[in-house]
Amino acid sequence: MSALIAVVDYCKGNLANVQRGLADAGYDARITQDPKDILCADGIVLPGVGSFADAMTTMNRSGQTHALKDAVRGGVPFLGICLGVHLIFDWGDEGCEAGARMDGFGFLPGHVERVAAYDAQGKKHKVPHVGWNSVEYVQDNPLFEGIPDGSFFYFTHSYCAMPASMKCAIATTTHAQTFASAVAQENIFGVQFHPEKSSRLGLRLLENFGDIVKSA
Repeated sequence: MSALIAVVDYCKGNLANVQRGLADAGYDARITQDPKDILCADGIVLPGVGSFADAMTTMNRSGQTHALKDAVRGGVPFLGICLGVHLIFDWGDEGCEAGARMDGFGFLPGHVERVAAYDAQGKKHKVPHVGWNSVEYVQDNPLFEGIPDGSFFYFTHSYCAMPASMKCAIATTTHAQTFASAVAQENIFGVQFHPEKSSRLGLRLLENFGDIVKSA
């Protein structure tokens, strides 16, 4: 019997492509809004685009936040994609009124901030950061099994995670600034790029996460 992976629907998009990528790798991936399904899953994927505050408000109201926290703290493998990786940190202010901020899941210490528009030499870079960019490994991790260091993945984001410690970073990417483009700690994984939009290597990453779920 294949592992059941819940693709959490909190009205933030990209669900079908993620579900299809996992299904193509042979995993039973189901899109769901139901907190009960999240609690019963063998693995959880949280994709999405949009603002931090809007996402957390939706998930808090639906009961998804509580279910997701219980499952992940119980050891269920979790993969956050783009907005999904932002939400695993302590807080973010995207979508908030000036001076305000919204609590995230708090799985990893850190926060989320807007991508820098200028590099150290004063050169301006486009924000949002959209397009293909390389991912450089800083430590080995099974999420990137069979994927060469320096491979290109597809990004589209205006904000990025700022971990309190880079010990959780497994890969970095540079666009004006160098940021953690992939993080991992125990059963928690997150990527800033979109594997579901990143062709063959992106599908391999989703397959690798499925293998992590299967072996958990």
